[in-house]
Amino acid sequence: MNLPNALTVARIFAAPVVAVLPFTERWDTRLFAFVLFVVVAVTDYYDGKLARTHGMVTDLGKLLDPLADKLLLLATFIPMFILVGSGKSLSLWSPHMVGIANGLITGVGPGGPGPRDVFPYVTPFGVFGLPWWIIAVVLGREAFMTIYRSIAARRGVIIAASRTAKWKTGFQWTWVGATFFWFAAATAAAQYHWSGSPWVIFAYFNGLVNVISMVVAVALTLYSQLLYLRRTS
Repeated sequence: MNLPNALTVARIFAAPVVAVLPFTERWDTRLFAFVLFVVVAVTDYYDGKLARTHGMVTDLGKLLDPLADKLLLLATFIPMFILVGSGKSLSLWSPHMVGIANGLITGVGPGGPGPRDVFPYVTPFGVFGLPWWIIAVVLGREAFMTIYRSIAARRGVIIAASRTAKWKTGFQWTWVGATFFWFAAATAAAQYHWSGSPWVIFAYFNGLVNVISMVVAVALTLYSQLLYLRRTS
C-alpha cells in the first residue's frame, strides 16, 4: 500500500471519530473534532494530488477515495443535523429556539427552554437551523452521482469533477468547519459565561459564515448536478 492509499485509509478510520466527538459535552473535545475534521479534509486534497503527481494512482485508491469522501460527509452531517437543530424551512425559528440562541450569545449556555445541546446558527438577522431537506439535497446528490458515475464507467465514460463541483466542495467544507467550530465555541461560552461585544460579534460572524456557505453550497450542489446531466445527456 502506497502513501496516498494509506492516507485514504486513515481518513476512513477517522470519519467515525469525527462523527462521535461532537456529541460529548466538553468544549475541548468538540474543538478536537474541529481540528480532526480540518486535518482529514486537507488530507483529502493532498492524497489525491500526491497520487497524481507521483504516478501512484491505483485501482485500490480509486475505490477507497470516494468511499472516504462519502463517509466524511455522513460523519459531519449527522452531528450537524442533530446539534444545530432541524426545522421545516430555512426561516426564523420560533421564540422557543430564539430563547436558546439568546442564551448562547449571553453566555448562559444552550440550556433553558429547550434541549441542552442545541446550537442553532445565530445571526444579526435571526436564528437559523438546519432543515432536513438541505441534508437530503446534499446527500441525495452525492448518492446519485456515485451511481451515475458507476453506470457511466461501465460504458467506458469517465465523469471528472467539474470546476463548479470543486467550488461546491470548498463551500461545503467551509460550512462544516465553521459549524464544528461553533459547537466548541458555544460550549466554551456556556462553561465560562462569555458575554459582551467580542463574543456576540464572533457569534454573529460565525452564524453568517455558516448560513452563507450553506446556501451557496446547496445552490452549487444543484447547479453542478444540472451541468453534469446536461453534459452527459
